[in-house]
Amino acid sequence: MVEMHDRTIYDSDHELFRSNARRFFREELEPNIDQWEKDGSLPREFWLKAGENGFHCCGIPEQYGGPGADFLYNMVLSEEVGYAIGGASVGFSVSSDIVSYYILHSGSEEQKQYWLPKMVSGEAIAAIGMTEPGCGSDLKAIRTTAVRDGDEYVINGQKTFITNGQNCDFVLLACSTNPDAGARGISLIIVESDRNGFKRGRNLEKIGQKAADTSELFFSDVRVPAANLLGQEGGGFAVLMNELPRERITIACRALAEAQRAFELTCEYVKERKAFGSQIFEFQNTQFKLAEVKTSLAVGWAYLDQCLARIIAGKLTPEEGAMAKLWTTETGNKIVDDCLQFFGGYGYMRESPISRLFVDSRVRRIYGGSSEIMKLVIGRTI
Repeated sequence: MVEMHDRTIYDSDHELFRSNARRFFREELEPNIDQWEKDGSLPREFWLKAGENGFHCCGIPEQYGGPGADFLYNMVLSEEVGYAIGGASVGFSVSSDIVSYYILHSGSEEQKQYWLPKMVSGEAIAAIGMTEPGCGSDLKAIRTTAVRDGDEYVINGQKTFITNGQNCDFVLLACSTNPDAGARGISLIIVESDRNGFKRGRNLEKIGQKAADTSELFFSDVRVPAANLLGQEGGGFAVLMNELPRERITIACRALAEAQRAFELTCEYVKERKAFGSQIFEFQNTQFKLAEVKTSLAVGWAYLDQCLARIIAGKLTPEEGAMAKLWTTETGNKIVDDCLQFFGGYGYMRESPISRLFVDSRVRRIYGGSSEIMKLVIGRTI
């Protein structure tokens, strides 16, 4: 059996953390996910309880309220979120693995001191606003504007498909501060959710990840202090490009962990279910198909571990992050689909864990950069 924890990239402390995280999601998430999917979001109490257990922003330094651990702890948590049934709805990663690092690497000291401790505790939930109705992967085409007016920016526009949009306390917003400058006119600005003119749209109905609040956001003459600018004006696109490989590795870890859980559920099922007087597992077709899955998982974890080592060393390139996301999401989707087939009609029932993995995993080939965009990123380096 291929095991997620049987890998040399992690040490015994990482694996102890994994055990605690797996127990937390098994006890706090999985028994509640049906109700939370009906609600369309995760309760804030769940975020706070995760904070009490040290499951937010693992790599944030102690001076900003974090544990000061290495980034591998973030990835252990991402894997366990992916492994948990219903874990795809957990939006921790947007705060912990994405926005917190934008602030840590590019924010002012005041921004770090104010926001990071709250994100570590789960008191503050972050969202990142990039996608617009007419702009997905083409970030240079952002139409949301931020116009400087004295010591403030005035923001107008809208965003869509924003994870944590219903519950977020602030949005790290990608805006155009100079529409004529293309990529050099993109800036990142922190917009608190209690600002006048900020409006949350509907909680979007999705085919999967139903407990993940995913929203439209509207900005009508929203005024924020110029001090809310993250980094330099016009420097937002460069920051996004620097941080996106980290986001894509996070998605890759989740995708492969989902596939791992599907594989393990299937192995258990085919050894219990009988057809024509024999265990399904005894049929050669079953063994051949699961042998392919086991091999794909082993290859995937090996490459991800190589990427994780390069993140820690500060050497991960955009194309390596793109390759990891492309391969794990495409392969992970195929694995979950192949595994569902062994469950027959039961696998298509909503009550079946494999069915939730099936619908939850599909979007990973879209968000964080679609598979087609990943191929473009990789192809440009050839």
